[in-house]
Amino acid sequence: MPQHPTNRRRLTLIFRAVIEVAFIVFLYYSNLLMGEFTKTNGRGKSLIFALIDIFTGTNFSIAIVSALVGWAVLEYFRQKL
Repeated sequence: MPQHPTNRRRLTLIFRAVIEVAFIVFLYYSNLLMGEFTKTNGRGKSLIFALIDIFTGTNFSIAIVSALVGWAVLEYFRQKL
């Protein structure tokens, strides 16, 4: 059974939004990880310790909220330009 063009377009927009939000979250966490090693680089600090330190509920909620705000701003500029 053929799919309607409107359903396909809606799915494409949703997939693009999910990918963009995931990329912003990735950038947020990579920035946190770099900060862990430049700011507090003590003896014995390992990658596992840094990952445990940055993956918290608070950081995750900040990442999701900032990613959604960033995505909304990008969509606004896409429609205006």
